[in-house]
Amino acid sequence: MTVVLDHAAKNRVGLLFRIVPPGLYAGRAHVLVERAFLVNRRAWLSVVSGFFEPVLFLLSLGFGFGKLVATVAGPGGPLPYAEFVAPALLAASAMNGAVFDTTFNLFYKIKYARLYEAMLATPLGPVDIALGEATWALARGGLYSAGFLAVMLGFGLVASPWALLALPACLLVAVAFAAVGMAATTFMRSWQDFDLVQLFVLPLFLFSTTFYPLTVYPPVLQTIVQFTPLYHAVELTRSLTTGFVGWGLLGHVGYFVVMATIGVLVASRRLGRLLTA
Repeated sequence: MTVVLDHAAKNRVGLLFRIVPPGLYAGRAHVLVERAFLVNRRAWLSVVSGFFEPVLFLLSLGFGFGKLVATVAGPGGPLPYAEFVAPALLAASAMNGAVFDTTFNLFYKIKYARLYEAMLATPLGPVDIALGEATWALARGGLYSAGFLAVMLGFGLVASPWALLALPACLLVAVAFAAVGMAATTFMRSWQDFDLVQLFVLPLFLFSTTFYPLTVYPPVLQTIVQFTPLYHAVELTRSLTTGFVGWGLLGHVGYFVVMATIGVLVASRRLGRLLTA
């Protein structure tokens, strides 16, 4: 029996090393997070500045434009417009904080600061770098989300205790977008390529049922929107803050788990090739 168990354990270890080859991961991703904190503590204003964008959208559209709109179809029925828009902006703040931290900042560190080349001279590996950057982006996106959720509470836009789960949901959204942002950045050649980031993020922000329900689209566009990541984030946060929770939310969670896993794997392999070539 012991021999069988030992053989199974060796197979699992062999599988692990086929997925993450030796030298790519040293278990020290927390060191990079600590460095990011020390560097950004003197630039805290630039870190928290991303929090204000969704708040301004909430004040201008949720309460301004919302005066012209009585109710909107929500997860469980008609909702006041501000209550419909607020959780979508919560999800968008998690996306923005994660994407912009793992695209512009990461590109500068790779192409100009040559920061990661120095890190790879230490026991850190490419997977440590990918996980560390994703964790820091997660912290930044979580900071935006926590602050915006507090604003929602202050304005009375939270209708259910399930909203307590909206923060961990936003953390999951942030780490998934951070992982994909890192992976995409490793393919970028110059600053001009960052126009593609805006080309990706802006349509997501505008059309992922952020400001109006899915039913306003023709059937073909509805299908396309339902495949986009921010749509799943909006549906997840909107259901939690309004209290209409069901097993279907696990599908949204699974979407981001897969998205984060693929992003980290691609980013770590690409970083390994770029920095060790």
